[in-house]
Amino acid sequence: MTATATTAVPPASGEPAPAATAPGPARSRTVPAWVWALPPVAVLALAFLYPLALVGRQSVTPDDGGGISLEPYADVFASEVFRDALTTTVWLAVGSTVGCLVLGFVLALVIAFVPFPGGKAVARFVDVFLSFPSFLITLALLFVYGSVGMANGLWTDVTGAADGPFHFLTTPWGVLLAEITYFTPFVMRPLLAAFSQLDTGQLEVASSLGAGPVRIIRQVILPEALPALAAGGSLVLVMCLNEFGIVLFTGAKDVTTLPMLVYSKAILESDYPAACVVAVVNIAISVGLYGLYRVVSRRAGA
Repeated sequence: MTATATTAVPPASGEPAPAATAPGPARSRTVPAWVWALPPVAVLALAFLYPLALVGRQSVTPDDGGGISLEPYADVFASEVFRDALTTTVWLAVGSTVGCLVLGFVLALVIAFVPFPGGKAVARFVDVFLSFPSFLITLALLFVYGSVGMANGLWTDVTGAADGPFHFLTTPWGVLLAEITYFTPFVMRPLLAAFSQLDTGQLEVASSLGAGPVRIIRQVILPEALPALAAGGSLVLVMCLNEFGIVLFTGAKDVTTLPMLVYSKAILESDYPAACVVAVVNIAISVGLYGLYRVVSRRAGA
C-alpha cells in the first residue's frame, strides 16, 4: 500500500484565508457559593448559636433530672420576683429611651445648627464617648452624687451636717439618670449624621417666609430626623433592656432587672434552670422589639 500525503493547498490570490479553529474553552471550575458560606456559618454556630441552644435546653431541664419539662417556666412565671424584675426592666428601658430621644434631639440641634466655639470638638467627643464602658460613666456619677461623693461632701462642709442630701443614685431614678447619661450619645450620633445631610436652603426659605424656630424644627427638621430617631431609639431600647453594669455599679439593691435576676439566680443561688428561663425571656423580648423595629422602619421607608 502506498501512503498518501495530504498537502495543504494555499488559498488563491484574493481569497480570505479560512479562520483557524480555536480550541474549545476549558470548563471553568468555580466553587459553589454555599462552600464559601460554610466557614462563617460554622463560626457563628459555634460561638453564638450553640451557647444559645445550651441555654434553651437548660431552661427546660429541671434540676431533679426528670427530662424535658416546662416546670422551670411555670415556677419562674409564678414568681413575684420575676414579675417585678420584668416590670422594672420595661419601665426603665422605656423611660431611658424617651429621655435619650428628647435630650439627644435637643443637644444634636444645638451642635448642628447653633454655631459656638468648640462645636466640632464637641461633635468629635460624642464619637469618643460611644467607646466608653457603661460602668465608667456610673462611677463618675458616684464620685459626684454618691453617698460620699463631691456633692454630699460639699454640703456637709458648708452646713456641718453629718450627711448629705443626695442619695438618689441607689434608687430607680438614679439608674434612670445613669442610663440616660450614658445612652444619649447613641441617639445623637445618627441625628448628627442626618442633620449634616439636611439642605440648609430649606431652613433659609422657611425663615424668609416668616417661620419661627419652633415651626422650622417641627415642619422641616423633625420629619428629616425621624428615621435617625427611630434607629437611635430602637438601639437604646434594646441596650437598656440588657443593661447590667449600670444597675450593678450604682449599688441600687432594690432595683432588680432581668439581667440582674439572671446573675442572682445563676451566681448567688445556683439555680441554673431559672436563670436560663429569665435569659430566654430577655432574649425573646429583645429579638421581638428588634423585629418590630425592622417592620416599622421598612413601612416608613427608613
